[in-house]
Amino acid sequence: MDLGEAMNVPELYRGLFDDAAVFPPGDLPLAEAVPAHLAHRAAPYAAAVGPLLAPVDKLAELALLAPEFPIVVTVPTGRLADALKAAAGLPLAGVEYVAGEDVRAAVAELDALLPDSVGAAVEVPRAVSPDALDALAGTRYRAKYRTGGLSFAAFPSVAELAGFQVACAERELPYKCTAGLHNAVRHTDLGTGYEHHGFLNVLLAAGSSDREQATELLAERDGARLATAVQSLTEHQIARIRSAFTAFGTCSIAEPLEDLARLGLLENS
Repeated sequence: MDLGEAMNVPELYRGLFDDAAVFPPGDLPLAEAVPAHLAHRAAPYAAAVGPLLAPVDKLAELALLAPEFPIVVTVPTGRLADALKAAAGLPLAGVEYVAGEDVRAAVAELDALLPDSVGAAVEVPRAVSPDALDALAGTRYRAKYRTGGLSFAAFPSVAELAGFQVACAERELPYKCTAGLHNAVRHTDLGTGYEHHGFLNVLLAAGSSDREQATELLAERDGARLATAVQSLTEHQIARIRSAFTAFGTCSIAEPLEDLARLGLLENS
């Protein structure tokens, strides 16, 4: 499939791929990331593309590039006020705030400082407690969960990720994921030996409220089986999945789309 030709982006993937090109392992300079993101937003697959993600320390540089598309800023614990001040004048669509151990305090800080027009995802600890998710449930904020990184320890097991997804489902708490989900299907990276989750696995598991079933879906390595499961989803199931699993950050927009095409899940129109 040619990503440069007209295509219909299925509802399951609309807005799924947040552009994290400036973060590791991509590390694209902002001067290159901004025009690249503009190109994504003008491409035939634009409906699949989410906002550009930028760290708070890059906001001054980003302001000089004067982007006219939605920006989401990643903010460390305790720097929310500074981040919102630095983002003045930018088309800020949201923040991704690292909660630390006290999620309730993070929610209170967001309630006090964040404009109603700006969304937020609150990054929770990997060993997330029920109380942390309870603090987010019923608010206007999503949870954010790390599914990978630059070390073996950064990747949660299938049981750990399934536990998080099911706990969110029980609370009707939407979430996004970040890191390690560049490919559609669970696999072992031949260069590092790290076990990577597949974003198709995560999508399918997001539709389950049963931990055992979610674990099995996350562990599946057969792309054809996953593709068949995706193709059998009803509109109601797709809506349920995407209301739960809203997006994930990826340093490559093309790579996940090419994976979907290889599995027969994307077609030119």
